[in-house]
Amino acid sequence: MADRPAHLAHLEHLGDATKFSPQIHALIPKCDLLENFSPAEVRLLAHFMDVYQAPPGAEIIREGEGGDFMLMLIEGRVEVHKLDRWNKPQAIATVEAGKTLGEMSMIDGEPRFATCVAIEPALVAVLDRENLARIIVEQPMLGAKILMELVLMLSQRLRTTSGRLLQLIDEQSQRAANLL
Repeated sequence: MADRPAHLAHLEHLGDATKFSPQIHALIPKCDLLENFSPAEVRLLAHFMDVYQAPPGAEIIREGEGGDFMLMLIEGRVEVHKLDRWNKPQAIATVEAGKTLGEMSMIDGEPRFATCVAIEPALVAVLDRENLARIIVEQPMLGAKILMELVLMLSQRLRTTSGRLLQLIDEQSQRAANLL
């Protein structure tokens, strides 16, 4: 990455992810994005990513901020917080090595949905929109594979969220019926 994301300036930049490709490859069983990638494809992808180290308590992504990058957690754990209607952060998930964060904003350019905070020392590999575009132009097969995996991941998340929403609607309907 020629210009590192300003939102990551407070994290220690460790260089491009190429030297971390063995660690990234070891995450394949835990990483939806990489589940169909060969070691060579992981090395190629790593060439387009940068790695940052985040100490415990460091914000990696902040809800409401712009962001044109996604990250893959190589080591450590990250807690995901969403502000509630009283503007208080509520923990909604804990993410471990192999998981990705920030894909929606990287793709659509909309503000971040939640805040992600390292809860132990964390290593993150970052892919920004500009480098994704470079992959698509310079390595079209890899680009198509990344885009397909992102679409599958986001589709699965939407299905899961829709299922949860239907469950909540059913529960609310049952409560309302019990009050009658």
